[in-house]
Amino acid sequence: CDLIEFEEVVQRFPFVFCRGCVSTETETDFQSSPNQSAITKHPFLLFNITVNVSYIIRHTRLKSKAKIGYLAPDFTAKAVMPDGQFKDLKLSDYRGKYVVFFFYPLDFTFVCPTEIIAFSEAAEEFRKIGCEVIGASVDSHFSHFAWTNTPRKQGGLGTMKIPLVSDVRRTISTDYGVLKEDEGIAFRGLFIIDDKGILRQITINDLPVGRSVEETMRLVQAFQFTDKNGEVCPAGWKPGSDTIKPDPVSDLNSF
Repeated sequence: CDLIEFEEVVQRFPFVFCRGCVSTETETDFQSSPNQSAITKHPFLLFNITVNVSYIIRHTRLKSKAKIGYLAPDFTAKAVMPDGQFKDLKLSDYRGKYVVFFFYPLDFTFVCPTEIIAFSEAAEEFRKIGCEVIGASVDSHFSHFAWTNTPRKQGGLGTMKIPLVSDVRRTISTDYGVLKEDEGIAFRGLFIIDDKGILRQITINDLPVGRSVEETMRLVQAFQFTDKNGEVCPAGWKPGSDTIKPDPVSDLNSF
């Protein structure tokens, strides 16, 4: 890594380094550096520092681009649509609507179909509130197609009411911070994106546990309510429940 990167990493991750054993001088200046004796006596420290800096820089460069309050990372990718056709799906084409975008690990697995079918069956309810649902995995669109054309009694999905995106290059799952690098599959990430393309909510589950369609619906409705009314929703809020005005007096009255 270069000098600037090294200094940034030292500032951001001071716990990685041993006090008095790190030098950011040039090679010439290093000869007279007070740090020289420490590293000369303990050369393994320099090796550990190099390894740690390399690891941190590599992984901070690959960090998620998905940040709450910012535009969700856009993408264009092959997808199997509800009508069974292939299409280049572009996320930004959904502007003007809320989007529930969720990742699942792999086609033809066990927990995944329970989630995907549940979201598919709820697709019309989401559309009634101006929200679209999109699923994605690292499988090819051909695999998605085969899975949707396999009967549910035989481990397939059957007819779907939501598109399934193909992320065979792992670029989308990397941008959204859900790629499990050692296996090359996606964690169960779920992202709520508002009608302006802003990311409002992130949930990432480990592989064994599925997600709740009902809770996802509740969150979408809560964000839509706050968008429209400017009030905030307390824990467990559901449509029709009391909300809170963001001022000290109203806040006290809510307890």
